[in-house]
Amino acid sequence: MTVIAVVPGDGIGPEVTDEAVKVLDELQLGLDFDHLDAVNATTFQTTGTGLSPSDFERIRSARSVLFGAIGAPGINNSEYGRGVLIKMRFALDLYVNHRPAFLWDARLSPLRDDRRRNVDCVIVRENSEGLYVGVGGRVRADTPDEIAIDEEINTYHGVSRVLDYAFSIARRSVCLVDKSNAVPNGGRLWQRCWRDAVEGRPDIDCSHLYVDAAAMKLIADPSAFDVIVTNNSYGDILSDLTAQLAGGLGMAASANLNPKTGFGVYEPVHGSAPDIAGQGRANPVGAILSAALLCEGIGLGKAAAAIRAAVSSALAAGRCTPDIGGSLSTREAGAAIRAELR
Repeated sequence: MTVIAVVPGDGIGPEVTDEAVKVLDELQLGLDFDHLDAVNATTFQTTGTGLSPSDFERIRSARSVLFGAIGAPGINNSEYGRGVLIKMRFALDLYVNHRPAFLWDARLSPLRDDRRRNVDCVIVRENSEGLYVGVGGRVRADTPDEIAIDEEINTYHGVSRVLDYAFSIARRSVCLVDKSNAVPNGGRLWQRCWRDAVEGRPDIDCSHLYVDAAAMKLIADPSAFDVIVTNNSYGDILSDLTAQLAGGLGMAASANLNPKTGFGVYEPVHGSAPDIAGQGRANPVGAILSAALLCEGIGLGKAAAAIRAAVSSALAAGRCTPDIGGSLSTREAGAAIRAELR
């Protein structure tokens, strides 16, 4: 039996994760779900711990993780997020953040020009270095003389392996995005690793854009991109942009991966959305498409394709939540997708 750890988390996380698990159950894949319901804001507020050692061992021993969302009103402490999702990323060396964007229905696009609406790309974001490592500090905090420093970390090992992954999934092209003209030291390292990677893949169309130019080109013609590879912070920003071009964050799936071990944490990217939690309005598509990524990651490619086809059919019929033009509740939208699987 293949064990999948399920971490519903906070806000709408439990609602959308429940629908994703139901979709996986519908396919009868032989998966055993280990639900870690105590990993949430209530536990953090009570114990000061986001992810206990025993819960982390349950995650480590699973095949992969289906994750909901974390975050709740009243918790402004960054240690909660760092103690759950960031802990998993670093402790399990999940060095790739894989964020696909695909326009499932033309009506979901905010772009006027229908010739350029066909979004079908992947943002490959370096997931274990960059500005999010947490190196830095504050001097004379909370005074008029405060100094705050955040340092960006780039290593040859980290950059090389994320570029390798980007080329491994490319169908036709890879575009490196950086800001090496303004951030020279890390930029030189990325450019050095990029030259080495490009030399080894003459079959792939390779290009380079500065991050500001890449943002403009994504808006002008997202259909021009196949794989974009970039650092942690730029990838965080550009992947939200591509998600919006493909229908919004409620549709967006992601995977935090270690391609060498095969372990992954799969999650929708919309966050906990406490303002609509418990109202049955949350879009489950991002979580369900994350479940499709999970299937792909554990070698169940046919199941992943079936889930995506079911999502496509349900969306084409308008059987979806209000944020993307439907009238269904979270549960009804999940049931509509499951009905397409039968």
